[in-house]
Amino acid sequence: MSISQLPDEQSLPLTLAGLAEPIDGLREAGQLFHSRGWSVGTSSNYSVVLQGEPLELLVTASGKDKGRLRRSDFVRVGADGRPEPADQPKASAETMLHVVLAERGDVGAILHTHSVWGTLLSNCFFERGSLRIAGYEMLKGLEGIKTHDTSIEVPIFENTQDIPALADEVKRRLLDAAQRAPHGFLIRRHGLYTWGRDLEEARRHIEVFEFLFECVARDLMLNRAATGL
Repeated sequence: MSISQLPDEQSLPLTLAGLAEPIDGLREAGQLFHSRGWSVGTSSNYSVVLQGEPLELLVTASGKDKGRLRRSDFVRVGADGRPEPADQPKASAETMLHVVLAERGDVGAILHTHSVWGTLLSNCFFERGSLRIAGYEMLKGLEGIKTHDTSIEVPIFENTQDIPALADEVKRRLLDAAQRAPHGFLIRRHGLYTWGRDLEEARRHIEVFEFLFECVARDLMLNRAATGL
């Protein structure tokens, strides 16, 4: 199904007037991620930054099938994560994670997926605190990386239903100068958050990370098989 064949293509609520382009960009991303098994069921959430001062984001509404997003399945939220205006659908439960990432200032879009490989690796390496990825050519798909001969550390946070507390922890651990994460992070047994200066860059980062997660996981499996462990 192409983006032009998705349901409710022409419908755009008054609260979302003028936002057809970013909405359709997020719908297309959702369709792609769903088709690849990274955003199944109603999992995942996506956003774009509409403005920085005061902060305003366009976020996926809660509980929507990401493979069949309608134009009405989005919410405008402010810096407190609440819909503005108030008479909109419920925003994603994880909206405040998008807000704290958008506060960086160099972020234009934030994407979150729930792939099998990212979920498994986030649990496998949780005690270490991060997932190290090194030596893969595909690392060059992450903004600012120019050679495969490098490594990155993807931080891993404990999963919780207390999203405000998790948002505070993300802000404390990732957004200060000493620990600033340039590309993304994992939540244990949950999934990946990544971002970019715009939706195109964020989408590329999702594809790169998901490829790398599968490589790392399969490499671990092959090494264990080869050593008989």
